[in-house]
Amino acid sequence: MAHAVKELFPDAKLAIGPATDDGFYYDFDIERTFTPEDLAAIEKKMTDIIKKNNVFVRKIVPKEEAIDLFKSVGENYKVELLNEIEDEEVSLYEEGGFIDLCRGPHIDSTGQVSAFKLLSVAGAYWRGNEKNKMLQRIYGTSFTDENDLKEYLLFLEEVKKRDHRKLGKELDLFSMSEEIGAGLIIWHPKGALIRRTIEDFWLDEHYKAGYKILYTPHIAKLDVWRKSGHVDFYKENMYSPMEIEGIDYEIKPMNCPFHIHVYKTSLRSYRELPVRYAELGTVYRYERSGVLHGLLRVRGFTQDDAHIFCMENQIEDEILTVLDFTLFILKIFGFDHYDIYLSTKPERYVGTLDNWERSTNALKRALEIKGLLYDIDTGEGVFYGPKIDIKVKDSLNRPWQCSTIQVDFNNPERFDMTYRGSDGKDHRPIMIHRALMGSLERFFGILIEHYAGAFPLWLSPVQVEVLTIAERHSDYAVTISEGLKSEGVRTSLNLENEKIGYKIRNATMRKVPYLVIIGDKEVSEQKLTLRKRSGENIGPLKIEEFIDIIKDRIKNKILEI
Repeated sequence: MAHAVKELFPDAKLAIGPATDDGFYYDFDIERTFTPEDLAAIEKKMTDIIKKNNVFVRKIVPKEEAIDLFKSVGENYKVELLNEIEDEEVSLYEEGGFIDLCRGPHIDSTGQVSAFKLLSVAGAYWRGNEKNKMLQRIYGTSFTDENDLKEYLLFLEEVKKRDHRKLGKELDLFSMSEEIGAGLIIWHPKGALIRRTIEDFWLDEHYKAGYKILYTPHIAKLDVWRKSGHVDFYKENMYSPMEIEGIDYEIKPMNCPFHIHVYKTSLRSYRELPVRYAELGTVYRYERSGVLHGLLRVRGFTQDDAHIFCMENQIEDEILTVLDFTLFILKIFGFDHYDIYLSTKPERYVGTLDNWERSTNALKRALEIKGLLYDIDTGEGVFYGPKIDIKVKDSLNRPWQCSTIQVDFNNPERFDMTYRGSDGKDHRPIMIHRALMGSLERFFGILIEHYAGAFPLWLSPVQVEVLTIAERHSDYAVTISEGLKSEGVRTSLNLENEKIGYKIRNATMRKVPYLVIIGDKEVSEQKLTLRKRSGENIGPLKIEEFIDIIKDRIKNKILEI
């Protein structure tokens, strides 16, 4: 692709072009904006290069020679990359007179490239830093078989249909505004209603599970974040401090120190442990504008956060309980397929190797006791401890990071936390951090795409819409609507003087699960006809029968409509 671009647009400068999990991209510095017509021309030129079956030739050259080479052709981005390479020799690849910096390996020749497609163009800052120049990134994908490519392109079309940003706007769930600020979510009434439904369920289940619910401030003195280690290990994700009466305060990136404070407000006995605190706590983290993405990557979000303080001999049991709780919550929302990872000590960490080994082994034993398959994610633990990450798979089999369980020996030490043991002496508790859904914003975005906006009945902002065929049916329709509302069913009423087909299409586009259609027959029999959003008709039913059915399905959170 880079060869084709250089042939068609000689002034384009080459930046970087790696392979990705599902394709490839290349960044170009060029004055013009690439158009769909340009992509078509680049594809055609790529096909020409493939037909020539040019052999890939690897050359190992001194780094200084490579720098001189790329300087001579004005490829300043390659020169910058080379200056950062510590090796004295580098590898270049050449085919058909085109040469590029690359470690390799490569296929033997261009003729081995089979089915490919250029997908899109997007802006990308050089090195991902918004202070650098904005480049143009061309995305593409390639397969060894044309049928596999066609299947993947159909998958991408389905992904577009389910894009939570598109559906969020169409269903009037949420919005974002540059006027308000990038990465900050505005919840609209329907989205807020779904969020409240999720929160109410979350709170009820946490009370049942023995958690105590907290609410904590959005800012704290900067010294708190120094003590916790966030200033040293997490500073790039934190905002600049604000000065209040000569003291620096920081908007919170985490809820942990506040929960520690609550624990420390009284002397603790071993008989009280474990202590479980939970909070739907809104936090703020700095994300570069280039990586912000709808609800999935934001700057302000609410974590379903919890911290468990326990004795060391309770760690394993608590992790087992949290694993059960996590998988229960995920299943309720329709996620019963997932990948599990055990993330181990990163390069930069705090605490002793002994504590890291003990906490890692506790997580590992819990997974093995549950019989859960997992992979090791080497070096991906947080700076204060190892963790279990659970990535749910949605209806398109895409993985999403949601749940996490982290064991922390560090913060109890830093904040001098203690409990009085059975021996009458003070001991250090262990801290377990956990989030089941992760970020409510992100989880909501995943739900939208998982269900393509057609939420299960219990989550739908409007659960039933009552539609009249003619004006003479209005009185009975109002009676039905009020009866449903009085039983707690979220109901809307459409008495507009429109054709019933139009009303049905409108409600179906808004993904309403059940439509109650009222006509002459329903009025005369004092019954109702029910239409699912799938198009299936049910009935006639008595209003009492329908109320019993729908209340049972809501109460038991039945996923199918």
